Amino acid sequence: MNDNQTIAKQVVQAIGGEENMVSFAHCATRLRIMVRDKDKIDQERVEGIDKVKGAFFNSGQYQIIFGTGTVNRIFEEVEKLGIQSTSKEDLKDQGKKAGNVFQRAVRTFGDVFVPIIPVLVATGLFMGLRGLLTQPQILSLFGLAPEDISSNFLLFTQVLTDTAFAFLPALVAWSTFRVFGGSPVLGIVLGLMLVNPALPNAYAVAGGTAEPLIMFGFIPVVGYQGSVLPAFIMGLIGAKLEKVLRKRIPEALDLILTPFLTLLLMITLGLFAIGPLFHSLETAVLNATTYVLDLPFGIAGLLIGALHQIVVVTGVHHIFNFLEIQLLERTGVNAFNAIITCAMAAQGAACLAVGLKTKNAQLKALALPSSLSALLGITEPAIFGVNLRYMKPFVMGLIGGAAGGFLASLFQLAGNGMAITVIPGTLLYLNGQLPMYILTNLVAMAVAFVLTWLFGYRDDTSAGPTGQAAGSGGTAPAPAWSEGVLENAAGDSVRTVPPVFAPALVEVADEPGTLTELVPVTGTLIALDQVPDPGFAGKQMGEGIAIEPSEGKVYAPFDGIVAHVIKKSKHAVILEHAGGAQVLIHVGIDTVSLKGEGFVLHVATGEHVKAGQLLIEFDPDVIRGAGLSMVTPVIVPGGIDSVLEVCPASPGAVIAGLDKVMQVKYVVPVSS
Repeated sequence: MNDNQTIAKQVVQAIGGEENMVSFAHCATRLRIMVRDKDKIDQERVEGIDKVKGAFFNSGQYQIIFGTGTVNRIFEEVEKLGIQSTSKEDLKDQGKKAGNVFQRAVRTFGDVFVPIIPVLVATGLFMGLRGLLTQPQILSLFGLAPEDISSNFLLFTQVLTDTAFAFLPALVAWSTFRVFGGSPVLGIVLGLMLVNPALPNAYAVAGGTAEPLIMFGFIPVVGYQGSVLPAFIMGLIGAKLEKVLRKRIPEALDLILTPFLTLLLMITLGLFAIGPLFHSLETAVLNATTYVLDLPFGIAGLLIGALHQIVVVTGVHHIFNFLEIQLLERTGVNAFNAIITCAMAAQGAACLAVGLKTKNAQLKALALPSSLSALLGITEPAIFGVNLRYMKPFVMGLIGGAAGGFLASLFQLAGNGMAITVIPGTLLYLNGQLPMYILTNLVAMAVAFVLTWLFGYRDDTSAGPTGQAAGSGGTAPAPAWSEGVLENAAGDSVRTVPPVFAPALVEVADEPGTLTELVPVTGTLIALDQVPDPGFAGKQMGEGIAIEPSEGKVYAPFDGIVAHVIKKSKHAVILEHAGGAQVLIHVGIDTVSLKGEGFVLHVATGEHVKAGQLLIEFDPDVIRGAGLSMVTPVIVPGGIDSVLEVCPASPGAVIAGLDKVMQVKYVVPVSS
């Protein structure tokens, strides 16, 4: 028996045996398992298996990390044990149930198009390089002219630049079948049927050099070169049809009849009904987009540049993939890319201004890398980590995006690809547009940076004990307490406690001590009376505040001891400070009903913890998928005699370990 076979058997045994496994799959580094009963998993045993680098629950899956290459071999050995595997897409079904109908639809649309984007990116780069190499200025460096370029070389570049768009329906239908559980190979064939050379070429018909076929005397039939929506709808219906047929056709005939009927019915429906209908709709969408982009005086850039990052905040920006693909397929260029690039660069510049201006080391360490990420085309860290937290930098970024987008529209900038922006996006503008591309982005960045520096962020060093309210444009560094002996007003010697998360606790004999708790969960602070639970909202359990989380991690807000954890459901923890003050952190509302699903506890009752230590991890998709609220109350339980007053912070966006959630004043007599 080889080592991997032994490991596979040990894994199956440690997670409760084959009967506890619903299905399994793997990604690049992890074995992903759906189990029936999480309580049957022996976590220590799993982590003790050779080659296992870690194991945890995420998105409803038990994930065992083996690393690249190794996981493939372990997966194969588990399959050899006769256990049925499944696809990663099936394992994601639980996560796909999260969100409202529109969000789920957009996410599904993204699942279809995201796998296609890399080949379209490559095609855009090929177009950019061909444009660069065929420019007279570049050719002159080698003593050549455009007419000196070999026709065979141009043919070779045409293969590189035209193939993906010529067979785009096949790519879309393949991906749609894959997402909706059909056989991807049927999707490929169905998509290829849509662009079969026997059909009149869509480009030739549009150019007037060919006529559509007229079927039944009134239905025009053409090829669907470059079309997206008809292929998507046909893929969706085709995948559903295939699954229905497989359930009803006898196994002996399944191999023959299922693909035959699926292709026959779908191509008939596609050419005579779905194709004409949704091709018209697709044309209308494209025409509307083109109309907006063609608005005079830079209006299009002004609007899109200002609004694009707001759409990113909603999480439905993948819908733009469809529009960009259509623009590239029909016009050969993508004016949308140039505008949204300015919007992204502006958010990065606003974040950079905050990072350079602040004296808070933690905020600086967050803002500077986030701004670099935005300049590489990923703005979420800058938006959610910094700009939205203070709001004004986000608004200044929107203004900068509008300014840059305005110029991009005036200059009629248009990339020859999609999906790469800002610095990497320069590769799409090598056809003579690069200087203006750089200029528009610099303008967007300069406007956002200057406005943020002057008006969007104030590094307030004189704020009171709770600092500046999140979203008001700044944050206040906490006072630095030192360990030692002080005297109170009566001249008595009193103790001070060294800070671990400034400002820390100061204990004064027979006088109020103050504990400032930092935010345990990154998200948005809301008033306790806004919590969708009458017990918390009515402050029946104590005073405090609540947080709408933006990430699934809970950290200790101060040094203390774990007074209690809900071991079975793992959704709540009570911490107690050395001064006697307690805080309850309760993740979500009614999440006890999940019985621990989606939660991972990192501490136990009686354990001493340090401020900033990870206490609980939770999966937002599991909570939302169960129809529950993620609002997390953070309260000081009532009935503690030493607590004099609880002072919650003002609502707004907050970051765990950086902002303050509340102050607790209490009496702690000094022992003699």
